[in-house]
Amino acid sequence: MTATLSGELKKLLDTPVFVTLGTIQPDGSPQLSPVWVKRDGDDLLISTTVGRRKEKNLRRDPRVSVVVQPFDAPYTYAEIRGTASLTTEGGQQLIDELSRKYTGKPYAEFNPAAGEDAERVVVRITPRKVVGSI
Repeated sequence: MTATLSGELKKLLDTPVFVTLGTIQPDGSPQLSPVWVKRDGDDLLISTTVGRRKEKNLRRDPRVSVVVQPFDAPYTYAEIRGTASLTTEGGQQLIDELSRKYTGKPYAEFNPAAGEDAERVVVRITPRKVVGSI
């Protein structure tokens, strides 16, 4: 069963708000990463690279939690719990789109050290439950 994001939460996610992605480590402990995000309907799209800890965690266990907390309203938040699916298709396009959203520059210009060699992964998060005050 999937959850629907509120109009206010969708509007916030369409801005350059940072979110925190929580994945599950092999030992069961949490692993948190601040990340850029894009919304596709009610799904969230996040970019990472093959071999990163969050990518490995998600391939092993796709359960995730994402916290959205606007910097200008720190007592307002939403937690989106869901399931992630991963693909490399469209990976470079997503990181470029996110970089333009958050920095106004193509990713290669924003982070030249990253290079084109690292294979990008699109993480699609389908919400199962949304809690919080947004």
